[in-house]
Order: sequence, then C-alpha cells, then structure tokens
Amino acid sequence: MTTRIHVIFYSMYGHVYKMAEAVAEGARQVSGAEVKLLQVPELVPEEVLEKSGAKAARAEFAEIPFAVVDDLAAADAVIFGTPTRFGNMCAQMRNFLDQTGGLWMSGALVGKVGSVFTSTATQHGGQETTITSFHTTLLHQGMVIVGVPYSEARLMKMDEISGGTPYGASTLAGSDGSRQPSENELAIARFQGQHVAEIARKLNR
Repeated sequence: MTTRIHVIFYSMYGHVYKMAEAVAEGARQVSGAEVKLLQVPELVPEEVLEKSGAKAARAEFAEIPFAVVDDLAAADAVIFGTPTRFGNMCAQMRNFLDQTGGLWMSGALVGKVGSVFTSTATQHGGQETTITSFHTTLLHQGMVIVGVPYSEARLMKMDEISGGTPYGASTLAGSDGSRQPSENELAIARFQGQHVAEIARKLNR
C-alpha cells in the first residue's frame, strides 16, 4: 500500500530547504512511501529578494513545484517546514494555510498526520514556539500531530551547538545566515521524516 508523504516548506536562504531534503530522504526509507517535495509561493517583491541576496539563494531550489491546498488533502501525512519570524511561522506559510478553509469545512484533513520543522537565526530564536504555535492550525484541521521522540538520541547531544527539539527538527542559521544545517540537525530531520512516514503507514492500513 502506498503512503503519500508531502513535505511542504518555505525557505528564503536555503536552510529550511536543506532540512526539507533531509526530511524527505528519511521518509523515503519507509517501504511504500511516496514522497513529494513542494514549496509555498513567495510573497516578497522581487526587488527586495534581490537586494537581500535571497533571490540568488532561492535559485538553488527554484525547480521545486509550488504547493496548492489540494496537495494537503491528497497526502496521508504532511510535514511542514518554515523559518521562524518572531517566534511564529513565516508569512508565506501563514498565507498558504489561510487558504485551507474549504478543507476545514469538508474535514478533508481530519486524521491525517501533521508534523513541523523549522530554522532560526539564533539558539533561542523561537524554534519551539514556532513549531508548537504551528500545531494549533493542524489541530483545528483535525490532524494527528507527530514530533520527534527522545528515542532519537541525537536530541540529547550536548557536545556541540545543535538544533533539534521533541516538537520537531530544527537548525540554526546564524545571524548572517552563514551557518548551514549540521550533520546532527540533518540526522534528526531524516529521523522525523522516517518516523512520520512509519506512523502514517500504520494509520493508512
């Protein structure tokens, strides 16, 4: 039986994209998983993206298709990736989710698995609040929330600076965006993808 996993993300400078790739890689390890990587549309004007350097960074994943709300209903599990904006999801992701009223009305997402990962500039930049506040929307849609249990021992790693929470995978970009996801962070992201796919497969039987 096929289990459809959609990894839907927004990334401005590529950090969330790299995490999304790792999440998708982990999900693909599960037998029968059909994984699709999608991004939400940009809202920032082209000239602003170019001035900030984001336009060049986004070229790396420009070929990734844009998600539409029906992609949520078509999946057995959706794993969302968003950078943090003042302790919450970014406006691009919020705008996308605000278009899902029809899915809410029809109950199209009830019982589907939902999970979240994120990126912040600093260690205390709102990783956990971003993920847990994102969960509120998923609960309103009736989704089954899955995080990263402490059976993933990398959450306990203390000998290096690393993202990774029981609520979902995370990375630290640095205040100038120069820090890339570490191997520990990517490993947690792969675990999250695999864990979500395994649970979705069980629920899909």
